[in-house]
Amino acid sequence: MSGASSEDGGGAGGGGGLKDGAVPQQYVPWVLKAGALCDVIKPAVIAAQIEAESGWNPNAQSPVGAEGLSQFMPGTWQTWGRDDDGNGRVSPYDPGDAIMAQGRYDCALAKQVEGYKNRGEARGETLDLALAAYNAGPGAVHQYGGMPPYTETQNYVATIKSLIAKYESVDDAPGKIPDGQQMAMPLPGKPPITSPYGMRMHPILHVRKLHTGIDFGAAAGTRFMAARDGTVTFAGWSNGYGNRVVISHGTIDGDQISTTYNHMSALSVRVGQKVKVGQKVGAVGSTGYSTGPHAHFEVQQNNKYVDPAPWLGLK
Repeated sequence: MSGASSEDGGGAGGGGGLKDGAVPQQYVPWVLKAGALCDVIKPAVIAAQIEAESGWNPNAQSPVGAEGLSQFMPGTWQTWGRDDDGNGRVSPYDPGDAIMAQGRYDCALAKQVEGYKNRGEARGETLDLALAAYNAGPGAVHQYGGMPPYTETQNYVATIKSLIAKYESVDDAPGKIPDGQQMAMPLPGKPPITSPYGMRMHPILHVRKLHTGIDFGAAAGTRFMAARDGTVTFAGWSNGYGNRVVISHGTIDGDQISTTYNHMSALSVRVGQKVKVGQKVGAVGSTGYSTGPHAHFEVQQNNKYVDPAPWLGLK
């Protein structure tokens, strides 16, 4: 599903990232994932809406029967709820299920109200109308040709719009690739190399195999940053890598180049997002096959892993 473009007053809610520490850590991956489902509903909108709906209480119940973080009524939940967290049940009280259902429903409403606008049946910013439809139902938006004249609904939309800035990440200051290098260090300062690229005994699998990147020593939560401008092609869970981001940097000297950022405790970007050198892509962690917090950084040249050291000016 897609919403309006910025040229036609779609009113997409902010950027694609989240401000550090604004969202409870356990919910960050779900908010980023739900906020990547369509153009209009960004992660900061999802987060602002959850605060307005439940104050981040996963067990919230309203007097009229709405349930969970995203305050779904039972009838609406039957349509949009799925077992997104894979725990074998579909529940509005499971944060993963609730947040993803919220994202799906928000995006469906954005598409629906955009259809009203395209047919001349409603006027207003797509985001505002989608939020109004979440609160009062899309029928009310259609009936009144835009924002319904309900004080509760208008206050609801205004509250969420005012909260977006609380959750939206501010663009990182532009980074710089040092002279003579092709990539910038993906961590602050000069972190120590704890395991270089090359053959080694795997610390968990206990077999000798290629270590496909460089491990840097870094504390949990340290900024893991894009080493070069590019486009995010993967952002999510990947078996042994844990939380992983892959960035395509296009063609460099005739070769297709990508970088990967692994074992992170949290992700800060989504698939399709354009990133700049020095922009935060996530936080150092110890997810996947990992014996402790560290930054595992890789370079792929024509889809084959190569030693990142020369790219970073370390050799």
